[in-house]
Amino acid sequence: MVRIGYTMMTEQRGPTDLVEDAVRAERAGFDFSVTSDHYFPWLDEQGHAPNAWVVLGAAAGATDALPLMTYVTCPTFRYHPVVVAQQAATLQQLSGGRFRLDLGSGENLNEHVVDRGWPAPAVRQEMLAEAMEIIRALFGGGYVTHHGQHFRVDRAKIWDLPEPPPPIGVAVSGPASCTLAGRLADLVIAVEPQRSLLTGFAEHGGAGKPAVGQVPVCFDRDRDAAVARAHQQFRWFGGGWKVNAELPGTAAFAAAGRFVRPEDVAAVIPCGGRTEDFVAAVRPFAAAGFDEVALIQIGGESQPAYLDWAERELLPALREI
Repeated sequence: MVRIGYTMMTEQRGPTDLVEDAVRAERAGFDFSVTSDHYFPWLDEQGHAPNAWVVLGAAAGATDALPLMTYVTCPTFRYHPVVVAQQAATLQQLSGGRFRLDLGSGENLNEHVVDRGWPAPAVRQEMLAEAMEIIRALFGGGYVTHHGQHFRVDRAKIWDLPEPPPPIGVAVSGPASCTLAGRLADLVIAVEPQRSLLTGFAEHGGAGKPAVGQVPVCFDRDRDAAVARAHQQFRWFGGGWKVNAELPGTAAFAAAGRFVRPEDVAAVIPCGGRTEDFVAAVRPFAAAGFDEVALIQIGGESQPAYLDWAERELLPALREI
């Protein structure tokens, strides 16, 4: 049975509401929760971007048993790897061992704010691999000194080290990231239900390790309202991740999505109140071999109604996949 997760999407909700939504998601029966870690929303219409780590700490205190994870954190620009390691270790303790640290090579949208430039994808992958090695070393205990190609560490140590440390996941989208994830990660995450991604992960050391997917949905009893909301807030997806990772701000995402029509969004995102449409969006992930799928409900103000509906109708239907 595929485990179903709830997404605390920081781009569309303020910090207090995000924590309240996590509490409600646990009560509704979601198996886990993931949290986006952005400095910017993709579009001005989304309107939010609170600090994900503060939200996660509050959610850990407010929930009882809901597993938490980042989806995803970039440990190479805004955050130095030693800071990510300390944050993750602290959150693992606060949550009683319920946290998983998921990492990726980042998006210019969020990382440009520290003004360190935006290198080519291959360099970003090198940086991610080096950052993961530093984080693993710190999770191992003791002092860490590192003089690498991209990072320097001088006698760092995590003083409050959880046992066990949080598992580390890596976001994948192609062969290079699958190779890196298979070599260094405890789990793999992806937003496309492609079996080839899991095969590549398995072939490089990831066999038998969990795979976590994510899919956007837009519940509303009024389907036209759902389509309009999904278009307003999610039309940015049209360029694909290879393009989206390069765009520097909300104006760029708005420009990139200016030709995406409401019907284009509705063709790939289930909109409305038909449970079977939402189940159909999850099935490809199950068929590809994913163990877990986190759903993103589009629209901040729609979360309470969505969570009520998910508890009554959606989650029972998804349990049958």
